[in-house]
Amino acid sequence: MKRFYKEATAQQSDLGHHVALDGRPIKTQGGQLQLVASAALAQALADEWAEQGETIDPARFTFRDMVDYALDVVPGTRAEIIEKLLRYADTDTLCYRAHPDEPLWQRQREVWDPLVEALERREGIRFERVSGILAKSHPRETMARLEARLAEMDDFTLAALEQLTALAASLCIGLAALEDGADGEALWAAANLEEDWQIEQWGEDEEAATRRARRLGEFLKAIEFVRLARG
Repeated sequence: MKRFYKEATAQQSDLGHHVALDGRPIKTQGGQLQLVASAALAQALADEWAEQGETIDPARFTFRDMVDYALDVVPGTRAEIIEKLLRYADTDTLCYRAHPDEPLWQRQREVWDPLVEALERREGIRFERVSGILAKSHPRETMARLEARLAEMDDFTLAALEQLTALAASLCIGLAALEDGADGEALWAAANLEEDWQIEQWGEDEEAATRRARRLGEFLKAIEFVRLARG
């Protein structure tokens, strides 16, 4: 699609912050007015439009797509999203370890235990840790507390958490990424600890490295989205 506007600006109305293209407010892909609560997020959205070239590249609308998902999809599917996130908690990557006799187990303890323990302290819960492939359920109180925590989140935070958790295959890491001052690079490294271990043993595949770099970019963008939405 050819660029059809000259100027993209962030504006504020009585309803909230929004982007205007040549003075006209834009709508979500679902057809509603695209309103956000944060001036910082509105500016980031305007920047995405302003930075487009003569031909619009949809892949460069990361924040727009996340906002549209939060506005168009999340309100009607909150229960399904929360249920999916709780499934990640039930089989959280950080809770499933190698056998204690294996060298990998010690690295998992060093990197993963601080993250799991920090979540347990923040939320007042307890996660079960397992060595091997047999599953072990977390306490019912843990799952109930996590469900309540997710239900309290606004649609924008929940949208970001869904993406963060899916990319990391860990609700523990997803929730850590929402914390103020979260180190996205370190959290991504923790999520990919086992992959890094395999690379150390056998070397890195170029195609896998390209895919991982792309997913890291998506992970960091989701963290930035949360910070912008909070203003």
